Amino acid sequence: MPARRQLAAACVLALATALQAPLRVRQSRALHAAPVEPPQTIETDCLVVGGGISGCTLAHNLKVNNVDCLLAEQRDYLGGNVKSHTTEDGFTWEEGPNSFATQPSIVRIAYELGISDELVFADESLPPWVNHNGKLHPLPKGQGGKGPKGQLELVFGPNGVLKFGLVGDLLTWPGKIRAAIGAFLGHPPPPDDKEETIREWVTRTLGEEVFLRCIDPFVSGVYAGDPETLSMSAALPKINRIERYSYNIEWNKFGGLFWGGLARQVELTKERKAAPPDPRWPEFEYGNPGSFRKGLSTLPNAIAVELGDQAKLQWELTSVEKSAKGYKATFSTPDGVRIVDCRSLVSTLPAHKLGGDVLKNVLPAALPLVEEVRDTIKRKGVYYPPVCACTVAYPKSAFRDIELDNGFGNLRDLPGFGSLNPRTEGVRTLGTLWSSSLFPGRCPADYNVLLNYIGGSRDVGIADLSEEEIVAEVDKGCRQVLLNADAPPPKILGVKLWPTAIPQYELGHLPLIEQLEKAEAETPGLYVMGNYRTGVAFPDCVTFGYDHAKVVKEFLEKA
Repeated sequence: MPARRQLAAACVLALATALQAPLRVRQSRALHAAPVEPPQTIETDCLVVGGGISGCTLAHNLKVNNVDCLLAEQRDYLGGNVKSHTTEDGFTWEEGPNSFATQPSIVRIAYELGISDELVFADESLPPWVNHNGKLHPLPKGQGGKGPKGQLELVFGPNGVLKFGLVGDLLTWPGKIRAAIGAFLGHPPPPDDKEETIREWVTRTLGEEVFLRCIDPFVSGVYAGDPETLSMSAALPKINRIERYSYNIEWNKFGGLFWGGLARQVELTKERKAAPPDPRWPEFEYGNPGSFRKGLSTLPNAIAVELGDQAKLQWELTSVEKSAKGYKATFSTPDGVRIVDCRSLVSTLPAHKLGGDVLKNVLPAALPLVEEVRDTIKRKGVYYPPVCACTVAYPKSAFRDIELDNGFGNLRDLPGFGSLNPRTEGVRTLGTLWSSSLFPGRCPADYNVLLNYIGGSRDVGIADLSEEEIVAEVDKGCRQVLLNADAPPPKILGVKLWPTAIPQYELGHLPLIEQLEKAEAETPGLYVMGNYRTGVAFPDCVTFGYDHAKVVKEFLEKA
């Protein structure tokens, strides 16, 4: 037994020695390894985080204003949700937004980047159409006139409000009369103690029928949102303030909206005459739908070329700290950790990217954009619903051979901006943009291209569908509204699901932004911006880039 015990002990000792030996070797190597180098630090005057349209246009304008800046973007391209494609067989399509309502800021930046010759504009007189009761109805639209002339065209023109009311059949006669009273005579005053939703505002001013058949599909098309949770004052401020203009007219005691709209048009005309466009720019009409020949990506692609190494791609922000210079931002990059020390920092990240440690140490007041619970709408922070952009093409012969109202021509030519689907019509697609009829060269002459948006805050289940299922829903909707029964299967150009697409300006949104603005005033040089704050439309983002560059430059000059 003693001999056996000695043998066992020897075996255990040998095994333990064998197991420990590699560990000792590894420890020895670790002790003699080369020291880890500290992360590389870059210094700049202004750091812009987020390379969507807001961020990249801001970086461009800072560069134009001779501000030393750096742009950091998590993706491998600039433009955010703006991404255009052209196929070898001649189809051009978009993954995100399809066009912009032309404003001076867009024409200016196109001129500065040398791409103004790529601008294309749609026929401004072409209307959006609403699908109701198996028929397409044109919404009232002017003929391209501006100021008071445009307002009169909107009422008395061949596709104006008067014809819409007397001849059109989108609204019933009770609905038309109710809308006319609100537009020309007056309506109940707004509540003093309540923030109105879009549905409440429209129903109060123009009636329930106008809401269901005109405004509901419009809001679905713009926001992919729910008008019963979207705040009128936050989501549609330009329309909302027309009511204030109406009541400011002394004789318009009951707030007829048309007169407020006319007053605002007169004011806009004076403003534009006082600040005319640069004569070197190409001619344009305010508000006219526009794009570039090869799609909206033309703009961020040109900015990427302009910025060169000043644009850092695949840089993910992990934290921001205060520094002696101003702010120190840490990034995870393909080349390891990088630190940017800057005097001013502008975040254009989506609100849902601001949680965790990103801004916690420098601006904790930004966290409510992610975390604050709004009991009235059962929502937490700023909500971004899923939306899918599905682009398909059909031969023109697949479209219904019918003449459209008001002399717009045959449906096969798609004379309009697109078609909207009220939720009452049973079509899952929110809206269909008639891309190939808006801008030239988007497809071969014998085809039509349709960009369909599907999903949104009232159809979040879209995020759980496969691409094949989404295309099937879109094709079904196109057949219900536009196509012949024997139309061939679609040519699928692109299916892009955005899990967090468009920020929703819901009830309680403005107090959140006010809270952020107050906190921002205590952190000089730090700005938390983005389309949840400055507007979701493409022109809003471009205009922000132009305006905020002035704010940053002024801060740097005074600091």
